Amino acid sequence: MKKLLYILLLFCSTTLLSQVSFVAKVSKKKLGMNERLRVDFVVDRDGDNFSAPNFKGFSAQGPNQSVSRSWVNGKSSFNKTFTYYLTPQKTGKQTIGQATIVFKGNTYKTSPILVDVTPAVEKPKGGENPDYVANNSLHLVARVSDKTPYLNEGISLEYVLYWDADVSISTPQELASPKFADFWSQEIGIKQLKAEEATFKGQPSGKVVLKKFVLYPQKTGKLKLEPLTVNVPVRIPTNRRDFFGQRLMQTVNKSVSAGSLVVDVKALPANAPEGFTGAVGQFNFNVSQTKKSLNANESLQVNVKVSGKGNLKLFELPKLKTPSSIEVYDPESKPSIRTSISGMRGSLTDTYTVVPQFKGQFPIPDMKFAYFDPKTDSYKQLVANNIAVNVLQGPVQDEQPVTATAKNLAQKPKTTQNSKSFGYLKTQTKLQPISEQLFFKTKLYWLLFLLPLLGIPLILILVKRKETLASDIVGSKARAASKLVKKYLSSAKKNLGDSKPFYESLERALHNYLKAKLNIDTNEMNKERIRELLEMRSVDKSSIDNYISLLETCDMARYTPSTMQTMKEDFSKASSVITQIDKQW
Repeated sequence: MKKLLYILLLFCSTTLLSQVSFVAKVSKKKLGMNERLRVDFVVDRDGDNFSAPNFKGFSAQGPNQSVSRSWVNGKSSFNKTFTYYLTPQKTGKQTIGQATIVFKGNTYKTSPILVDVTPAVEKPKGGENPDYVANNSLHLVARVSDKTPYLNEGISLEYVLYWDADVSISTPQELASPKFADFWSQEIGIKQLKAEEATFKGQPSGKVVLKKFVLYPQKTGKLKLEPLTVNVPVRIPTNRRDFFGQRLMQTVNKSVSAGSLVVDVKALPANAPEGFTGAVGQFNFNVSQTKKSLNANESLQVNVKVSGKGNLKLFELPKLKTPSSIEVYDPESKPSIRTSISGMRGSLTDTYTVVPQFKGQFPIPDMKFAYFDPKTDSYKQLVANNIAVNVLQGPVQDEQPVTATAKNLAQKPKTTQNSKSFGYLKTQTKLQPISEQLFFKTKLYWLLFLLPLLGIPLILILVKRKETLASDIVGSKARAASKLVKKYLSSAKKNLGDSKPFYESLERALHNYLKAKLNIDTNEMNKERIRELLEMRSVDKSSIDNYISLLETCDMARYTPSTMQTMKEDFSKASSVITQIDKQW
């Protein structure tokens, strides 16, 4: 009787062990219209002909297939998982149908799963799809100080990147620069990107200001600002944990754009005063002279200066007008302008050299400067203090009034020539050299003559050395490997002494080296795939093991302190293993 019982139990256990487990699992059974659902179909046998349900009421992405094997106490286990990410298309009760798979001629099915889809929720969660999480965790915003400025009124533009608090990012790389076709623009340099804590739409987040610009519109109407687009490496927490229990991160590269922005530029009022040349802002105006009294044919300087805040680089200063009996030279412009995120500040100065020709008192006509003040929406006109030139000694102007009038500003006076007056310009000269020295048969002549002949042996030596280096195949490979080592490890070397950025840079250098050599994507950079690809290229096992060991060291070093000596040793190992692998390619 006991033997019969043992046989029955053995038969039952064998039957149970031979059964196939094929189940469907969902990340949640209730979700909003703005959330996503993860579905895993898990089978414990290596079946084939997997067939997914039609996912009616959902749009699906997948499948992502994964296989896991493990040994526990001498017993092996096997699981194959087919993962889908579902986005609901309507509210209400939705059924995820049965999936099927074939194993040894038998067909197995999962049980249907009922899911409740509600209207959109306030705080959506996208499940564990890294692409979806990355897409919804980044927000690039363009912020302009004024969307309705006047023509030539300065505005500021900032591009700010926000990211959700549960992810982290690496340095963004610019893909497409913003364009400002109808603006005078200047970028305000940012020496170093600085991450800060912030809130975005009421949620805690990180932020960094990527770019700053100052813009001055040159046209009226609705003007379009082309967007900035950047690529951002996003590190997303996974459900896997390392040896110390810390959650492992997965990096996904995502492109994000700020979108186009429209600025509606207003025209300036039509009642512009005399002397207005396009100045917009808040300004002061001053005219000064270096001398008040002098003799004829002596010179003085007259400074015409505008200072303040506004479009200082985009308008002209008033011109100095003098009586015809005063010689005036073209002005020397001296801008002193600094541009910050708040706009242009500083001054513009035109310095005129003035030379009176005759004795007398010569007043300079009033100078006027007009500008538009966007703060008061009105034009303003400034008049400079009256100045005059008092000539003490010199020739007397023949029967001409010594005061400036509208008539004598345009009329050229008669002059009395004396020994101190300016002479006429001479168009021909009779200059003779002080001494002559022949170039022929000089030391410089013979040096230049023999130099090409002396250079021939040097050229022959260089050509011979080049041929020797080209024939040294082993040496060429070694030199090429050395260049790759320097290229990919330069960033890590800069961070020696700072554990976390050093190992992040070292890991990125190891990955970038293989990505360049193997021409593969980032999502293929796992240890199993790396080992497989290197073995396919006949790289020896010790080099592969050293490379994988370094990756594991980089991964663990983020969570444990490292000494300077340890970092130097790991840097040396990385240089060595890259060189070894490169020689075997």
